[in-house]
Parts: sequence; C-alpha cells; structure tokens
Amino acid sequence: MHAIVINAQGGPEVLEYAEHPDPVPGPGEVLIDVAASGVNFIDVYHRAGTYPLDLPSPIGSEGAGTVAAVGEGVEDVAVGDTVAWVNVLGSYAEKAVVPASKVVPVPSGVPAELAAAAMLQGMTAHFLTHSVYELKAGDVMLVHAAAGGMGQLLTQIGKLKGATVLATVSSDAKEKLAREAGADQVFRYDGFADAVREAVPAGVDVVYDGVGATTFDGSLASLRRRGLMVLYGAASGPVPPMDPQVLNRSGSLYLTRPSLVHFIAERDELLWRAADLFGWLAAGELTINISERYPLAEAARAHEDLQARRTTGKLLLIP
Repeated sequence: MHAIVINAQGGPEVLEYAEHPDPVPGPGEVLIDVAASGVNFIDVYHRAGTYPLDLPSPIGSEGAGTVAAVGEGVEDVAVGDTVAWVNVLGSYAEKAVVPASKVVPVPSGVPAELAAAAMLQGMTAHFLTHSVYELKAGDVMLVHAAAGGMGQLLTQIGKLKGATVLATVSSDAKEKLAREAGADQVFRYDGFADAVREAVPAGVDVVYDGVGATTFDGSLASLRRRGLMVLYGAASGPVPPMDPQVLNRSGSLYLTRPSLVHFIAERDELLWRAADLFGWLAAGELTINISERYPLAEAARAHEDLQARRTTGKLLLIP
C-alpha cells in the first residue's frame, strides 16, 4: 500500500509518500480500506514537532472506509462495514489498522467521505457545545474563524441549540460563509471585542477560540461576568503565559483548554457523540463544507494550504 510517513519533524516537505507493507490487524483490531482521510491542525502539530512523535512515524488521525479484515476477538465490527475513526495515527494511508474500540458505525445515509470529514471537527464541536459548555436556548456565543471547518460546525450546532451566534472572520467572502452557517452577527478581527460589547453590553456567555495568540485577550474582554473562555486551538500561535489574576479582574472568568481525547475515552461517550453527529448529517440539519480534496500523494500541498489559511472548509486526502 501507499502511505505518508515522516522520518523527521519539520515543514510540509517531511511528508513522504511511499510504498509500505500492507498492515495486518492484531487481536482487537480491524483493517480498513481507507476511503478518505481528514486533514487537521493536529496533523500539522504532529508534523512540525509541536507534539513530539517517535520517529519514523505514520501521520494522520482521522478517516473513514470499509472494513477489509478483523482480528481475533472482534465481535461488534464485520467485514464490509463502513466505519469511521479519530485520534488514531496512520490515517494518511490506503489501508489503516484501527482498534475496534475506536471505530464507529457510519449509517447508510452518510457517505464515507462525509463521515471522514466529520469525525475530528464534528466530535470536537459536539463536546465543546454539549460538555465543556452545555449550550442552551438564549445563550450568546462568540465563534472565531467562523468560516473555517470548526467555526461552521460550532455555528450550526449553536443554532440547533437555540443560541445567538456572534462570529469573527477576515474577509467579505468568509463573512458570507459564516452567515450561511447561521451566524447572527459577523465582525472582523480588528476591534472585535469592542464590536461584541456594543452588540451585547453584558458580554457573551462563552467564547470558542481556536485562533489563540492574536485573539486571546479580546476573547476575555468579550465575556460576561463568570463567562467561559474555551481555548481549543492555536492557529495563530500559542498563547503566552498569563497571570491568573487577569481572570479575577475581568469578572471571575473561567478558562479551559480541552482536548477531544478526554471526551471520547469511554466507548459509550464516543458512540453518543457519533450518533448525534451522523444523525444531524443524515437529517440535513448539519452541513459540512468539504472545500478541497487532494490525492494522498499531495498531503504536503494540503498542509501548506491549511497553514496559510487559504481554505474555508474541510480538507480531505483521497487514496
């Protein structure tokens, strides 16, 4: 099979497309013919060394496809099933071995490519809006990078939950995408905290910030008393160390930096989130914008486009 493996951490050029032996599922594992692999910022962090890996290492952590073989002891997954997974390295490949405990069934109404596009960002949007902060009707939320894959999902789920969604974007074209996703008001990044306070003088209930360094201070300034700052990414760079007294002075604010792995560690929780996500997709209540599909061999170009923020939706690699 062909797969992407890195022998060093660095720029997109370290993503090496080459032939490798077909993997074989061990006990409790399944072999999957990959239909599509999602491209995410966590892959950039793995590639660049932000998150260290033992080298050489496979890369890619999200995908969907058809089960080709099952290992000993696997009972709930069968050959021919369409399944999806997340947080399993080695997804940038034509074939992947995944623990059976980490795959979720994909219903017939959801194409495999759409399932691959939904897993990491969709499951993240689910736990951010259902567990980190349980959105309810009447809440006011601020979503940064609202035209991106995560931003569009957070906006749509916010509207499904009855929240008012304020959003930030960088251009008129991206504003159009944010409004199509359901954003009630859309601001540019420059001076967004003042614009939010003008729209909602008391401040918003929760901020979903995947941008990081350039938006962090303004995000805190946008919150109501005892509001929650959810920092879930750092597209503009990591947030510098801060004095916790800032949270006190700003109104007894809460700050959290959650990770998906801690919200799908139990299989029941994984299946709950997947069932909600695929149910919304099948019913047409949630839309995922797959903006680009790249051949697997062009993973480096996909990373370049993602890091340059040239894209507005989900990126997929197609074996």
